[in-house]
Amino acid sequence: MQDTHIASAFDRDLEGIQAKIMKMGGLVEANIVDAAKSLEARDEELAEDVRRKDRAIDELEEQINEDIARLIALRAPTAIDLRLVLSVLKISTNLERIGDYAKNMAKRTTVMMDLPPVNGAAAALRRMAREVERMLKDALDAYIQRDAELAQDVMQRDHDVDQMYNALFREFLTFMMEDPRNITACMHLHFMAKNTERMGDHVTSIAEQVVYLVTGGMPEDARPKSDQTSVDPELSQASEDTNG
Repeated sequence: MQDTHIASAFDRDLEGIQAKIMKMGGLVEANIVDAAKSLEARDEELAEDVRRKDRAIDELEEQINEDIARLIALRAPTAIDLRLVLSVLKISTNLERIGDYAKNMAKRTTVMMDLPPVNGAAAALRRMAREVERMLKDALDAYIQRDAELAQDVMQRDHDVDQMYNALFREFLTFMMEDPRNITACMHLHFMAKNTERMGDHVTSIAEQVVYLVTGGMPEDARPKSDQTSVDPELSQASEDTNG
């Protein structure tokens, strides 16, 4: 009877934590889209809203960390339950990092207000951000549904985000070489594109945690990675130059 009571208390506590995870995920999804939208619309108020919501995301992560520490201390979860708890902790950490990247994009929107727009760049970034947002939604759905197949699909789609980033990076290099007056704007846009690409990496990490949760092991296949700036010597050097 006591074991049943403890199990019931654990489930209730975990449900509360998972509710916060989903709330956090919803805020992060919105911020991904709004950060890119604020750039395209040159909407400084929307960019500020993204930064404001990031504070709420950070607060939720702190609450989740405290709840998990309390849960482990009070409920002493078994091996299977502990695997679930640790997966939730890692998902929360990845969500917070994605939120930080969205916030960083919003900060650069303010800087971009004083710079001439680069043809097509904002719309391309918005499409890239939208794909990451869809990936995150599916990764969180996979977590709730314990759907390892959907999680694997999310992991494969990170390849598309990397390809979008590579295409944008090459475009920015072209714009900068064609007209030095584009350099400052393109550097900021490159940072924003890289932030979006890194969001995709963290979404992939969430999907990997879902696979781990469902199967008990991390995915065997190496994570598909198509960021050519890390393997192409010319692109790598150019990326270092713009980041420097």
